[in-house]
Amino acid sequence: MKKFAMFCTLLALVCAIAFAAGIEGKWTVQTQGRNGAQTQTLILKSDGSTLTGSLDGGRGAVDIKEGKIDGANVTFKVTRAGRNGDQTTTYTGTLNGDDLKLTRSGGGGGGGGRGRGRGGPQELAFKRANQ
Repeated sequence: MKKFAMFCTLLALVCAIAFAAGIEGKWTVQTQGRNGAQTQTLILKSDGSTLTGSLDGGRGAVDIKEGKIDGANVTFKVTRAGRNGDQTTTYTGTLNGDDLKLTRSGGGGGGGGRGRGRGGPQELAFKRANQ
């Protein structure tokens, strides 16, 4: 019974590492902006369950913070300087092969009713970029 439990634990660890390694690389998504379609580029690296990298949404790349991958679940934050101070956006989602579906929440707007129409969470479907 101990050998079976050890085997299951080892198998779970290998699967977790495989998912983490599968997220590494360059990901892109096209979104509609004021001036038409914009490409966002996400560069990801993993070390166990820790996720690092950068996100370039057209205004220059910004490092991701608090990045984690747990199985297929992904989460990280991006902080950018805004007119009303720093704005932090949280990204959560799932990895499925060459598809990375993320929900972006927070960070858009800043109070006074002129939040550029980004009222709630936005779903983004990143695709693995050919390298």
